[in-house]
Amino acid sequence: MASKKYTMILGLLGLAGSATFAQKNDATADWWKDSSKVATKRLPQYNEFQNNQYPYPARPRDMWELGFHGGYSTIISDIDGRPGFGGGLSLRKSLGHVFSVRADYTGSFNYGLDYRTRVATNGAEAAVWGAGPYVANYKTAVHQGNLDLIASLNTISNYRGNPKANIYVFAGYSLVAADVDVDNSLRGANLNGINFSGKRKDIKDALKNRMNDYNVNAPVPNGNREPVGRIDDNYLLRHAASFGGGIAWKLSNRLSLGIEQRFTVPFSDDLDGVNAGKSNDFISYTSIRGGLALGNSSKRVAPLWWINPNNFIYNELNSPKHMKLPPPVLPDADGDGITDQFDLEPNTPAGAPVDSRGRALDTDGDGVPDYKDKELLTPQKCFPVNADGVGNCPEPECCKELRDKLASWKPGGDCAITNLPSLTFKSGAVRIGKDGEAILASIAEKMNANPTCKVKIIGYGAANKRAQQLSWDRVNAVEKYLVEKQGISESRLLFVYGQEGDANTVDFEGTTEDGPNSVPAPHPNLKRTK
Repeated sequence: MASKKYTMILGLLGLAGSATFAQKNDATADWWKDSSKVATKRLPQYNEFQNNQYPYPARPRDMWELGFHGGYSTIISDIDGRPGFGGGLSLRKSLGHVFSVRADYTGSFNYGLDYRTRVATNGAEAAVWGAGPYVANYKTAVHQGNLDLIASLNTISNYRGNPKANIYVFAGYSLVAADVDVDNSLRGANLNGINFSGKRKDIKDALKNRMNDYNVNAPVPNGNREPVGRIDDNYLLRHAASFGGGIAWKLSNRLSLGIEQRFTVPFSDDLDGVNAGKSNDFISYTSIRGGLALGNSSKRVAPLWWINPNNFIYNELNSPKHMKLPPPVLPDADGDGITDQFDLEPNTPAGAPVDSRGRALDTDGDGVPDYKDKELLTPQKCFPVNADGVGNCPEPECCKELRDKLASWKPGGDCAITNLPSLTFKSGAVRIGKDGEAILASIAEKMNANPTCKVKIIGYGAANKRAQQLSWDRVNAVEKYLVEKQGISESRLLFVYGQEGDANTVDFEGTTEDGPNSVPAPHPNLKRTK
């Protein structure tokens, strides 16, 4: 019989295990956002948490669990127990994610049959068994009410989401009512022919063949049975302690299946019909338990022992939805657009062009950075250069003549365009407004009237790299507008930026001199378009 019991248990464990592995390991914690799942008395905490005034979310309402169970029951006592069975119902409610309480009713039938003879030791036993030898036996019907405090051992974890199985232990108080009956035919002449010195199994098989049902109330030694309303006044009513443990597997959002072992100690030696005065009898109940979660899923979460409270913490760390995160600040001590973390030259002067790693550019590779180099493209044949980056090649005669002419040439020449208005931008802006468009239209009109003149577009802002790039962006925007909207040839516009002056102003100057009409952006990573 015992082997069948364990075979059944293993089969159910396999079924529960296969269902468990089919479940998704849900690690979400969206319940903290849903006020409909929070009890009214906890709404102040919910609101404070939502407004970042309190660090802990409000506990959600969760479902109750209705349990139903059945299984193997036996009494461990002075007499060998025989297989019995029991069943019942329970109602469980969480106190938190670890602790819960459960009210339980269990009814059971328990049997026992000894293999030894004994004689009555008091009048109560003699009234049932007579004066001769007898073999003790019993059938005990038990009604048991339990109030359990349960601790779930694996709900909280740092390494997975919600548990697939709930491993728990429990302890509590029980009230036990037991009706003990015996078969008093196993006495006197009815025992003749049984070899009590043989094997225990053979003795019991012989005794079973001579039993005549459980037809008599068990003895009531010393009057320690308490009448509880039955006509034969043969019920035992005892306070008891219960303890045990179990494991349940979640089959779906509402159903669970598990196995549990309960031990009940009623502090009595009378559950088997024999008061030997040696030790208390106690009840062992091994059950298969089913659970059904009760409640509206739109207003309640699953019972809390199925929810890992760390889900909220790890979801926030992985993808913040509630935390107030400050904007990242990336220090750039020299303002070259390359953060200090990646800047290989974190102290380049303001305005010095740099590469993508923050190092000052040296276009001709002469060892003098461009911001110091007075001859940006020195031929290698003229190396080495002096401290200003100027090579040691002699200056050609033609260059001397040109330099002399340039020295005597007067900027502006004979250009008749004078007193051009300035264009003012809003702080940090690049876009040209309506007033600016009118100013540029008047400048274009003057240039069309003086086709031999050019116009120098002058931007200011030399304080740092951001200011230099903003100056370049504004000059570039003005030039594009004159070319694309007013039809001015790009060759008639001279591109000048990053000068000392009012950083929000662009000036215009009529001239006949030549100059670049396009210049590479000094710090393209800082470009602005609005």
